[in-house]
Amino acid sequence: MVDANSNGTSQSNVVLITGAGGWLGGILANELLSDPKTPNVHLILADIVEPKAPKNAKHVLTFKADLTNPEAISKLYETEFGTPDTVYCFHGIMSRGSEDNFDLGLRVNIDSIRYMLEAARTKKTSSGELIKFIFTSSLAVYGGPLPHVVDIHTIATPEGAYGMGKLSSELLVNEYSRRGFIDGRILRLPTIVVRPGVPSAATSAFISGIIREPLHGVKAICPVGDSINSKELELAAWVASPEITIQNFVIAKHIPAEKFLPHTRVAYLPGFTTTVKEELEALATVAGQDALKLVEFKDDPTNRRIVSSWPARFNNEYPLSLGFVVDQGGMVPIVQRFKEAVEAGLA
Repeated sequence: MVDANSNGTSQSNVVLITGAGGWLGGILANELLSDPKTPNVHLILADIVEPKAPKNAKHVLTFKADLTNPEAISKLYETEFGTPDTVYCFHGIMSRGSEDNFDLGLRVNIDSIRYMLEAARTKKTSSGELIKFIFTSSLAVYGGPLPHVVDIHTIATPEGAYGMGKLSSELLVNEYSRRGFIDGRILRLPTIVVRPGVPSAATSAFISGIIREPLHGVKAICPVGDSINSKELELAAWVASPEITIQNFVIAKHIPAEKFLPHTRVAYLPGFTTTVKEELEALATVAGQDALKLVEFKDDPTNRRIVSSWPARFNNEYPLSLGFVVDQGGMVPIVQRFKEAVEAGLA
C-alpha cells in the first residue's frame, strides 16, 4: 500500500488488473472506484494493448505489457504505487485461439500465470499480508461424462487446450496458496450474457449475439435449430449477467480466506440455466416480435455439439455460502437492462 496522504485519508488499496484492456477488466476498474470496501484505490492496469484509464480516476497507471515476459510482469509489482494488495489475473488466450495455436496458449494461459504467481510470491503488502491473487477460470475445465447437476466436488476433466490451460493454472494457484506464497481465489465463470461489443468467432458467441444484435437493429445468426419452433432450441447453458459477474469479482476480494474449502480455492460463480428458446422469448417480451424477426436460424451441428457438451446446471449452494450473489428473474431483466444500455448509447 502507498502511504496515507496529507489530508488524513486512509492508506490506499493497490489493485493490479491484467487483461485490463478487455471489457470485463475495464468495467471492474470502474466498479472498484466506487467500492466502499476498497477506499482510495490505486489501479495498475496492464494488457497487451495499453488499457484506457477510467474517467475521473485520480490514481491509475496503465501499461502495455507482454505478460509472457517475466521482466515485464515484475515491473507491474514495482510501480510507484508499491506492491499490489490484490491482483486480478484476467488475461488469457480464449478457446479457439488456444486450440488453433497450442504453443501460444501454453505461453499465455500457463507460463504467464506462473510468472505472475512467482512475482507475487516474492512480495508482501505493506501490512505484511499475502497478496490476494484472483484468477478467472472457465467452465471449459469440465468435460467427459458429467452429473446432471455439477457441484464443487465434481472433478474437472477438460477436453480442449483452453480448459487444460485454465485447469493447469488453477492447480498452480492452489499450490501457491497451500504453501503460503499467496492468498489465491479461483473463479470459474459462467457464460456471460449479454456481452457488449462486436460479434466474435467464439463458439458461445451466439448466446449473446441473438440478444445483442437484434437490440441494435441488426440481424443475428442462431446456429441452433432451423426455426423458432425447433426442438434444438431447448439447448441449455449456464449463464450470468455482466452486472452480477462484476459484482462477484469485487466480492471475491473481500471473502476471508478461511471460508474456502481447506483443499481448494476454486469456486464457480453462481449462475442460472437458460435455454436458447428462453433467450428468444425474453427478447420478444422486451423488444417485440420485430426484434425476434431479426434472428436468422442456420443450424450448425458442430457448434451445437460443442455448446451441448458444456455443463448447464450447477448447485449454487457453495458459492452462495461464500457470499457471492446470483441473478434473479431469469433472462427478461437481463435483456431489459441491455436494451436500456443500448438506448442510452452505453452498449
